[in-house]
Amino acid sequence: MSVGTGGPETGNRQEGAGTPRTLIIVPAWNEERNVGATVTEILAARPGYDVVVVDDGSTDGTAGVAHDAGATVITLPFNLGVGGAMRTGFTYAKRRGYQRAIQVDADGQHNPADIDAVLDGLTRADISIGARFADVGDYDVRGPRRWAMIVLAKALSRVTGTRLTDATSGFRAAGTRAIAQYVEYYPAEYFGDTLDSLVAASHAGLTVTQVPVAMRPRMHGTSTQGTWGAMVYLLRAVFALTLAVVRPGRRGPRETENPQS
Repeated sequence: MSVGTGGPETGNRQEGAGTPRTLIIVPAWNEERNVGATVTEILAARPGYDVVVVDDGSTDGTAGVAHDAGATVITLPFNLGVGGAMRTGFTYAKRRGYQRAIQVDADGQHNPADIDAVLDGLTRADISIGARFADVGDYDVRGPRRWAMIVLAKALSRVTGTRLTDATSGFRAAGTRAIAQYVEYYPAEYFGDTLDSLVAASHAGLTVTQVPVAMRPRMHGTSTQGTWGAMVYLLRAVFALTLAVVRPGRRGPRETENPQS
């Protein structure tokens, strides 16, 4: 793993003393066509936050484009998947003393204008999810894929004790306790980064909330999710959730801080 910085001010752009140190984590695998615009848009929307792009073993120019756009870049030697990339980002956040961290995907679907809204959810919970199906925007999914999302949301609502409409959204923020939890356990398997991580966090006593956001179309390329077909998506999602729920509960993080306010 190697780390490069995007510019002389990277890592020091935090706002006033009352603002929690915030890290925006962008997992990226072969996203050279998207990541530059994503980083540029994030820095324009929130110049007070730091951005780290975790280059997940890309074989294209993702790392160089992200660096040129102004992000700190962590380059993994091979592809670990979103879960592995995000655990790397959370480890970086904890070691550097960040109090909040938020995932923003490199493909442009997460709108940087909504970053503060998702982060604000941390005033009432350890984990805040930017939800696609909460009466904001026109994001539409149909057929078995949509059925799976409904079933998963209802199941995760019971596990977390909070009404959720979008359990598979990657647009989510973590406070200090959640960052510590994710460093200890953040699964890399399919759906683990969204479903299993949320179940494990809830079993560890962390709280969850959601914030309505509007998703955007991917800028370039095709999403890797769903390429197996809608029915395969449904079966794998339900299977992943079942494993997560029956897996023995994990202890919470060693840190005892309260949710970030």
